[in-house]
Amino acid sequence: MTRIIESFTEISGSYDAAFVDLWGCMHDGLRAYEAAVAAMRGFRAAGGKVILVTNSPRPRASVERQIEGLGVPRDCWDSIASSGDSARAAMYEGVVGEKVWFIGDDRDEAFFAPLRIIKDPAEITRTDLDAAEGIVCCGPEDEHADPEIYRERFERAIARGMKLLCANPDIIVDRGEERVWCAGALARLYTEMGGTSLYFGKPHAPIYDLARRRLAEIDPSIADGRIICIGDGPQTDVSGAANAGLDALFITGGLSAGETGTGPAPQGQPEAGRLDAHLKEERQAPAYAMGFLR
Repeated sequence: MTRIIESFTEISGSYDAAFVDLWGCMHDGLRAYEAAVAAMRGFRAAGGKVILVTNSPRPRASVERQIEGLGVPRDCWDSIASSGDSARAAMYEGVVGEKVWFIGDDRDEAFFAPLRIIKDPAEITRTDLDAAEGIVCCGPEDEHADPEIYRERFERAIARGMKLLCANPDIIVDRGEERVWCAGALARLYTEMGGTSLYFGKPHAPIYDLARRRLAEIDPSIADGRIICIGDGPQTDVSGAANAGLDALFITGGLSAGETGTGPAPQGQPEAGRLDAHLKEERQAPAYAMGFLR
């Protein structure tokens, strides 16, 4: 049974590190949640380590600049593990070839910045679909358009046996009151059509391996049993934590606010019955739940 808590301090003493989601947990895509910032500051003041684990397709430095602009300050976290970094490493290892068809927008240019940690990296060239060996997807070119607009091009790519590297497994996110499509929606369509999609963010193992490496750089003594994952995605944050053998705190006021009957931030809480029904439908069983991180 998932325990509903009022404050992170109720359970924080049982953990030495937190793998914390960004969008829907620390910010809403427009501005930081002040209560979440305060909660992570308090956890760090008590000796806890905070690793921001995000499905952003951007490199760590780019994520840091982005969240600073949203009001998530440097003193509430220790390090960042991004889906973008995991996916970039795979790209420069050549998993989808050297000539790639890129799906994304100008915000994703940093994805192709040099990555020094890879020995003898592949020489990546962006090209059109017809000349490409594989696909790199950071997100739809138009985040409001139905992913079905890619179907005809995906059919051509699949016929040639091309793999799609998905830099962000999220299907949707909420930017303030606006819901937009992410790269995961395109990768899901590609897979449903019979293509091969490669994932590197939550809920898949590579990003948790990266998060553990980031944590070990700070404190190599922290065991998995002392790590908690915090996030609002049942099929990303909660499922990923379970797959990684880690406890999870489900933030219900994000993607699942409607399904769980969660009231408005910052004090809103889920309705117990609706929370249980939603988790059963999602086939997830996080250790804890609360409306908003605080």
